Amino acid sequence: MTPQPDPEAGAAVKAADRAHVFHSWSAQELIDPLAVAGAEGSYFWDYDGRRYLDFTSGLVYTNIGYQHPKVVAAIQEQAARMTTFAPAFAVEARSEAARLIAERTPGDLDKIFFTNGGADAVEHALRMARLHTGRPKVLSAYRSYHGGTQQAVNVTGDPRRWASDSATAGVVHFWAPFLYRSRFYAETEEQECARALEHLETTIAFEGPSTIAAIILETIPGTAGVMPPPPGYLAGVRALCDKYGIVLVLDEVMAGFGRTGTWFAADLYDVVPDLMTFAKGVNSGYVPLGGVAISAEIAATFATRPYPGGLTYSGHPLACAAAVATINVMEEEGLVGNAASLGASVVGPGLRELAERHPSVGEVRGTGMFWAVELVRDRETREPLVPYNASGEANAPMAAFAAAAKKAGLWPFVNMNRTHVVPPLNTGEAELKEGLAALDAALSVADEHVR
Repeated sequence: MTPQPDPEAGAAVKAADRAHVFHSWSAQELIDPLAVAGAEGSYFWDYDGRRYLDFTSGLVYTNIGYQHPKVVAAIQEQAARMTTFAPAFAVEARSEAARLIAERTPGDLDKIFFTNGGADAVEHALRMARLHTGRPKVLSAYRSYHGGTQQAVNVTGDPRRWASDSATAGVVHFWAPFLYRSRFYAETEEQECARALEHLETTIAFEGPSTIAAIILETIPGTAGVMPPPPGYLAGVRALCDKYGIVLVLDEVMAGFGRTGTWFAADLYDVVPDLMTFAKGVNSGYVPLGGVAISAEIAATFATRPYPGGLTYSGHPLACAAAVATINVMEEEGLVGNAASLGASVVGPGLRELAERHPSVGEVRGTGMFWAVELVRDRETREPLVPYNASGEANAPMAAFAAAAKKAGLWPFVNMNRTHVVPPLNTGEAELKEGLAALDAALSVADEHVR
């Protein structure tokens, strides 16, 4: 894992990218993507030989790090044996991946519908809910992200929805609990929970319970800020869904497969949804794969009635072989427990220590290897370090923070006024401390913008 500088090759990669690659969520002429030469474990490096500790896990998906040899070998073996096969057939890699996933999902979520990623998993989960109930509407939370396809982006509760939201998708948004920036004037977690549930039930009442097919929630919202719900909230939502015959969909695309120190974040709250979406960590992102875990009741709806949906690459053998190998590696190496242990003993305490030293840190929150650091201009007023959805000069303080982290050898996950700490689950204690030291240096830059 010694990077070998090759600036000429890097320049060629960069030139081809700029000439032909259209990047997501970007103004194409305003971006300057880094040309990556290689990656291994918790690190990647560029063509100039600069190495970065990755505190982003790609896009929060390399749960076992880059280039794990056992998963690479499984993909190679599957490619030699059967590179691809149509989804209508029973294929060993597909069957085994479904079995291993179903063994770990909560409750009776024992049927697995495979997709290519998280967004289309959300699309299909909501389609299933609407067909199962015969109802049109879906309720989803502000401060959420569910994907970039049409229905998924409409249930999303952040600014990426706005350009695609024509108010015709049958989606109603509501406020989920978040005590640090409470919409309910709450002073305690108990108040926040009770008032958020009251608000949700009122929303259900005014929208008409008989019109609502599903409530979809990220079990722990990810991109929107890693906001663990207060005790009792998810159980309360489950009770409301039962009361009104509404399907509960939990989105575990980011929080699932060990990220929170449990196989699924739902395990932390002892709540079983009717449908659960997953992707990302299911095979550490090595080959695109997602899916929907389906309850017995909803699966029965389609026992003799065809489900009107499918994908050419549903349960692709290469992706499923990667999933089988990834889940087995996570078991063999104890990575779920490692995430819980190091989150509790290193990451959480380390971030709270940084918060004591840096006035730009308003709040630290998270669990396992799933943390967010909220950056503010003023701790008393909780004014964010940059405005909501800031860009350009308005976002300069966060850009300066990110640049300082990269200069210190850390690649940070930055979104709005937050940095998220979401390294691979097998990142070692020494590497975590290395990353926290780099964050320490970068937060000194953020401190310069505190009032």
